Amino acid sequence: CLPDDPAASAPGARVVPDEAALRAEVRSAVAEHLGPVLEGFRPRMRRGSRALWGMATDEVVEGLWHIGHLLGEEERALTEASQLLPGATAPYVGGAAFRELTGPEGQPLRTRDRASCCLFYTLRPEETCVTCPRTGDAERVRRMTAA
Repeated sequence: CLPDDPAASAPGARVVPDEAALRAEVRSAVAEHLGPVLEGFRPRMRRGSRALWGMATDEVVEGLWHIGHLLGEEERALTEASQLLPGATAPYVGGAAFRELTGPEGQPLRTRDRASCCLFYTLRPEETCVTCPRTGDAERVRRMTAA
C-alpha cells in the first residue's frame, strides 16, 4: 500500500513509495499467482507461454474494464488499466491498448485491441468477440451500435 494508506501500519503491510511502485507490485503479485495456473493448463491447451500470457493480459484488462463499467467508473478503470499495463511488461504481452472509434452519429465508441485471440471463433465462426484481432473496425462499430 502507499505510505498514506490507513492500512500502512497494519501487521504484514508492505508499503511502497508511490503509485508506480504499487502498480509494479500488483503486476508481480498477479503474475506470481497466474504463472503456475498457466503452466498447469499449457499441456492441455497446446499453446506456448506467450499465447497464454497474452490471454491472461487480455482477461486482466477486460476484467478491470468490466468492473469499472459496472461501478460507473469506466473512465477511471480505463486510465488505471492503461497505467497498470502500459505495454509489454513481462510476463504480460502487450498493454491495455484502449482506443476510440467513431460511431455513425459521430459518437465515441471505446474498444481495445486484444493481445491474443480467445479462439471462440473455432466453435462459432460467425461469432467473434468485439475486441478480437479478427474483427475489423467497421464490424466493431456496427456491432457496438446495433439496437
